[in-house]
Amino acid sequence: MQTETQTATQSFVPPATPNITVTESAAGKIKELLSEEGKVDSGLRVFVQGGGCSGFQYGLMIEEGGVGVGDQAFESNGIRLFVDPVSVSYLKGAEVDFVDTITGGGFTIKNPNATSTCGCGQSFNV
Repeated sequence: MQTETQTATQSFVPPATPNITVTESAAGKIKELLSEEGKVDSGLRVFVQGGGCSGFQYGLMIEEGGVGVGDQAFESNGIRLFVDPVSVSYLKGAEVDFVDTITGGGFTIKNPNATSTCGCGQSFNV
């Protein structure tokens, strides 16, 4: 008999080489957040949307529904990542990191496809 967790894990098939990676620091913080929310079987949706001062902005959210139509699924440092088909081309080779400074902490995305970014690092242009 399979549990709900086993079924969800078996339906998730990451590709051999992830297009997006998560640093150990970010993975630890994501696992902590998922645990606090009681969503340890969930993953992280990474996306790009129009807006921000440079044209595009990054988005991160907990994904409970799993792979959607056309989504690509990746796994990095034990974190399941879900990316829609439009965002994946903008995020190829990107790295999700968590930076903790004296003024606060937050997630950042290091994107090799960005030709310019704004001062806050939350928006970019390609």
